[in-house]
Amino acid sequence: MASLVELLRSSAKAFGTHAAIQFQGRTISHADFDRYTDRVAAGLSERGVEPGDRVALYCPNSDAFAIAYFGILKTGATVLPLNLLLNPKEIAYILKDAGAKAILYHELFSEQTRMASGQLPGQLSLRVCIGTTNPLGDDTWAALLNSTAPIPQPAIADTDLAAILYTSGTTGHPKGAMLMHSNLAANVASIREALHLEPGKDVLLCVLPMFHAFAATVCMIFPLTHGCTLVPLPRFDPQGVADTIAAHNVTVMAAVPSMFNVLLRLPDSEVPKFRSLHFAVSGGAAMPGEVMRQFEAKFGKLIYEGDGPTECSPVTCVNPIGGTRKPASVGLPVPRVEMKIVDDRGHEQPHGTVGEIVVRGPNVMKGYWNHPEETANAFFGDWFRTGDLGTEDDDGYFYIVDRKKDMLIVNGMNVYPRVIEEVLYKHPAIREVAVVGEPDDLHGEIPVAFIALNEGASATTQELRAYCLDNLGRHEVPRKFIALPQLPKNAAGKILKRELRMAGEYERGVDRRSL
Repeated sequence: MASLVELLRSSAKAFGTHAAIQFQGRTISHADFDRYTDRVAAGLSERGVEPGDRVALYCPNSDAFAIAYFGILKTGATVLPLNLLLNPKEIAYILKDAGAKAILYHELFSEQTRMASGQLPGQLSLRVCIGTTNPLGDDTWAALLNSTAPIPQPAIADTDLAAILYTSGTTGHPKGAMLMHSNLAANVASIREALHLEPGKDVLLCVLPMFHAFAATVCMIFPLTHGCTLVPLPRFDPQGVADTIAAHNVTVMAAVPSMFNVLLRLPDSEVPKFRSLHFAVSGGAAMPGEVMRQFEAKFGKLIYEGDGPTECSPVTCVNPIGGTRKPASVGLPVPRVEMKIVDDRGHEQPHGTVGEIVVRGPNVMKGYWNHPEETANAFFGDWFRTGDLGTEDDDGYFYIVDRKKDMLIVNGMNVYPRVIEEVLYKHPAIREVAVVGEPDDLHGEIPVAFIALNEGASATTQELRAYCLDNLGRHEVPRKFIALPQLPKNAAGKILKRELRMAGEYERGVDRRSL
């Protein structure tokens, strides 16, 4: 398997004059992208970055993010992308845990970088500011891009670490998933085949944050290593998405369900701007069936749902493009990836039986950085345990019932929040919903529904409970409905259930937000 650097150089030779990135009025060809990343690699190497070092990247979606990412790889170092929503203390933890030697940061995050690096005296030997202001007086992005130092030519093996992606810490600290060049290269190849993407032709919109595994692999690494075009957007804005798709003739958009939900608010006059789209891909969270139905009815574009955890580079499965899509399914395993359903001891289960989804293939991570015990617990042999509960049907399609940790036990019976959420999404007053569990002395646990209503809509607890009783088992009906202006989300737009659980803990028994 070739390294990502080899794939990039091959793409530059084959599609040199074709647009690699179009961003804020600038177009960078594949040949120029290769040259810019060479220059950044030379500048970093000149400043002491060596093969095997970890280099943090703290930057919004932009051409600079992609250039920095591949510039780091060309030194033989490992990229450490940082979540833009983390606070300085959390950033400092990741930098320390990964043993980062350097950080490339955008000028927007100068103060956070100063605070985080201040907690790590002597660790960071290099800080580079991407932008024009440079308030900390660090090395500059312009200096890297204009470096005249020799271009490094490290021997990069496909088993070398390309990136360490820190997964969200639901409890305790996050863990760094170690992705080798071979993991990401294999996943990119699988994505190309599964999505029928055409080198030199497809244009991919990247509105998901590029530090996120889904965006990095599907929307950034793939187009830059296969002659296609990357169109980054720094932030999600429905009007901006529509305008960008129209301006750049975007053919593929990858997003999370909450983004498709928000796009539904666009006026009908904006629908023609989506004309160039061949299709959209959804991942990162379960796609509510009602949101998919409404989006496809409004825009006339199909959404193909897929899935995969960060630890799997991340794509493991997707509904077949142009083939049979099954509602609520995350589709079939992508080429060269195997999936199955197992019980708590790792034994494969019959079709239709709920169990944990496990994955095997060249895309699966090497392990968690500095966490051998956590790594061992994450596998049954060479099968990675996703933590998702699901089923497989007789046609080989997989369905995610829920996250294993999200399942509730009410009166001794399993209750899956996603089932409740799917019902509530069909209620005309509800825009967003997330269901979490709350401890209960009588029932063990009870379901609690956090909801955000459509503008101008109203619904009482009694109305919602009656609606649920008509569509769910009595044990599945939420005991509480808590209305919020909007549900908390991470930088990728995924609803944060852990924050909702914490909110419930803070106000348990004295919940003034109940309807």
